[in-house]
Amino acid sequence: MLHSILSLAMVAVGQGPADWNEPFPAHKVVGNVYYVGSKDLATYLITTPEGHILINSSFDRTVPLIQKSVESLGFKMTDVKILLASHAHSDHVAGHALLQQVTGAKVFVMRGDDQVIASGGKGQYFYPKDRWSPCKVDRVLEDKDEVKLGGVTLVARRTPGHTRGCTTWAWSVADGGKKYDVVVIGSPNVNPGYQLVNNKEYPEIADDFAKTFAILKSLPCDVFLGAHGGYYGMVERHALLKNGKANPFVNPEGYREYVALKERAFRKNLAMQQDKAK
Repeated sequence: MLHSILSLAMVAVGQGPADWNEPFPAHKVVGNVYYVGSKDLATYLITTPEGHILINSSFDRTVPLIQKSVESLGFKMTDVKILLASHAHSDHVAGHALLQQVTGAKVFVMRGDDQVIASGGKGQYFYPKDRWSPCKVDRVLEDKDEVKLGGVTLVARRTPGHTRGCTTWAWSVADGGKKYDVVVIGSPNVNPGYQLVNNKEYPEIADDFAKTFAILKSLPCDVFLGAHGGYYGMVERHALLKNGKANPFVNPEGYREYVALKERAFRKNLAMQQDKAK
């Protein structure tokens, strides 16, 4: 049954850049954190003795790639107990229902994105026609809620704007006798066409983005990750992985620079829209 489900997913046709569908080698990021996504649609596996956590499912067609990556590392999909998300856009959660079916995992979603995922895309800002399979949500999260499994504690930070329930995940990981603060940014991007001023559908969008940047700047970060591999230069940094060399994913400066870059883009966009509205 599992293989027939995955075979159907493989032939599903979707849209998006080519690197969204391109396989990429599964690899250890730090400690018990692994990258198991496609070349740009990031999925993270956090392993524990009591089962595993996955962040993001991408599309139905991506689920077989995720399974292959998880198994290539020596882990089982059926050991995935919790499925999380960066934000409720199809390129990160359209595969949730299939992954839930394949793994039996519980699905936890931040308030603001919970109904969007549960309904298969209804109610999201700016992409009203974007639809996917509805997915049961087992737990609705609030800002600073903790997700615990097998001695691992992830903290869910509600970083809205990109979506109402956009979520940045933060937690500590031990590796080589050291502790590292890991941050998976949900998304700080103001997509083309987003209305930051006089937005009747999402009136608080500009305030939400401002709150998000305040939160992101407050988070300690050693290992910088994101909803897309491109946020943190995943492909380039993966190429630097060498035995005995410094971990290229430890990049606190890159985190600060990325957040600052995106905040400047937001402020510039907001100012331009405010001027036009005068």
